[in-house]
Amino acid sequence: MTSTQTTTPRRHAYTGPDVPQLPEPSFAERVRTLATLTPVATLSTMSRKCPGYPFGSLMPYALDLEGRPLFLISNMAMHTQNLKVEPKASLFVGQIAEGDPLGAPRVTIVGDVEPVPASDLVSVREVYLARHEASRSWVDFNDFEFYRLQPLDIYYVGGFGVMGWVAVEDYSRALPDPLAEAAPGIIAHMNADHVPAMILLARTHLGYEATEAAMTAVDRLGFFLRLKTAEGMKGVRINFLREVMTAVDTRKVLVEMVRSAEAMS
Repeated sequence: MTSTQTTTPRRHAYTGPDVPQLPEPSFAERVRTLATLTPVATLSTMSRKCPGYPFGSLMPYALDLEGRPLFLISNMAMHTQNLKVEPKASLFVGQIAEGDPLGAPRVTIVGDVEPVPASDLVSVREVYLARHEASRSWVDFNDFEFYRLQPLDIYYVGGFGVMGWVAVEDYSRALPDPLAEAAPGIIAHMNADHVPAMILLARTHLGYEATEAAMTAVDRLGFFLRLKTAEGMKGVRINFLREVMTAVDTRKVLVEMVRSAEAMS
């Protein structure tokens, strides 16, 4: 199965020297980033008590090197009892965001959840405890076991009008965005101190006249803004001039873009 994501060429109102437009991160990369950043999700198993109906549980998890979700669960838990009868399940991972929750990224990973084989237990234990340190208090209890979700298919929603299926092969090869950990700080700083600069960038690069602007997301290739315009609220993306890997790189390229925009205004 292949991803249904398509890439639409973007033309900006920028009138300076020609700059090649960088592509946006793929859906697979966005899913891997979201799953890496989020430590708790909702696991839906097939109910043993009510056959044919899903049963949802709050579930801490970690990811192995291929992005497969790992769980440490008790044999007494209802979801574990369900999985022992039917391994089919789905994991819903959602990003907590301000504003309308339907505008926030989320992903559903569908697959089979089965016990981790003995040959993988040492590595799985290390990965899981690195993310959930408190689990050391019960990881060795006799009724707890490690389980792993083997993805069958993945559905990503990036917000309003942004959605599509993601091939498992693409997801397993994807890496989290290098700005993932730094993004909240970058966004908070821009929204607190640089609103006029973002309004200027929206006008210069996209041709939008905005009275308000807020950065809603940032990645190695660009950032998203929410603009208040005379035509209403707009969600837009502006690509960086080049790929960035750190918060320092991000600051440098944003300063460069703002200075260039100021010179043309």
